[in-house]
Amino acid sequence: MIYFQCDYAEGCHPKVLEKLIETNLEQSEGYGLDAHCDHARALIRKACGTPDADVHFLVGGTQTNTTVIASVLRPHQGVIAADTGHIACHETGAIEATGHKVLTVPNENGMLSGAQIRTYCQSHYDDAAFEHMPQPGMVYISYPTESGTLYTKAQLEDISAACRDWKLPLFIDGARLGYGLTSPACDLTLPELARLCDVFYIGGTKCGALFGEAVVITNPKLKKDFRYAIKQHGGMLAKGRLLGVQYEALMENGLYFSICRQAVDYALEIHDAFAKKSVPLFGTSQTNQQFVVLTDAQRAQFDGKFAYEVWGPAETGTVVRFCTSWATTRANVDALLAAIAAL
Repeated sequence: MIYFQCDYAEGCHPKVLEKLIETNLEQSEGYGLDAHCDHARALIRKACGTPDADVHFLVGGTQTNTTVIASVLRPHQGVIAADTGHIACHETGAIEATGHKVLTVPNENGMLSGAQIRTYCQSHYDDAAFEHMPQPGMVYISYPTESGTLYTKAQLEDISAACRDWKLPLFIDGARLGYGLTSPACDLTLPELARLCDVFYIGGTKCGALFGEAVVITNPKLKKDFRYAIKQHGGMLAKGRLLGVQYEALMENGLYFSICRQAVDYALEIHDAFAKKSVPLFGTSQTNQQFVVLTDAQRAQFDGKFAYEVWGPAETGTVVRFCTSWATTRANVDALLAAIAAL
């Protein structure tokens, strides 16, 4: 079986594993206060062009989203997100479990807009009963989105401006950030993304690390006491060095971006192969996730040979996702391309 089901099926990039083995018997301070975490922070600040940013390391995406959002919101506030956003539909109510409602708006190709943020906030305060409803307290988007789509620089600037107009911190979920920034459809840089939001994270779990996410806080108002929030939400890893070591390996010499770029290139080959066979594409993803609509007969030709993710029903079949990763091989892509050509 060849897996195109997700981008976290493998362990970690060999250079990450080498670094972990090399430093395995070192003694260091715990809880992310070691020299490796400090070096990783410096590398991340440099890559983001944010010398004054706070950088914190957590283990996984859901834990990171929950911790960041809970640290920002006051008890009576909620977070605005697209109805397809990860926190709205793939995190088992983790945000609500902290006492904060996810305030969903209809998505367009997985995205929300600055206009929707402005409308939501204005409608909230125009309602005479606004004090009886959760107050919008921040905005959440992901880059790329759950649908594999990308906000343009202009769209992100508009969202950022809307957030600033309404004094709402903007949080960008970057679990797959590497795959977004290395897409040929991307028209912004990591420093530009960092400038347009208040807090974001550079995903490692899906982008070459064994585990880990690096939270980057650029807004000084959100920095205070964040380590308390990490600890309270079970995210303060005693062996925090393990996170720093991995990000040292990923951020040195551009490894993070080169391995993600290869995954996107492979995914776009898969996209083109399906298009050539006139298999309907679902959405307009230009990243490592590709969505297509397969008939039952077409699915039968893949089953038992390739693992993929079932996304949902469609009028003419089933929407499925084929997902590449930093570890996807040329041989496995060629095998899939051959199977697509045989449809």
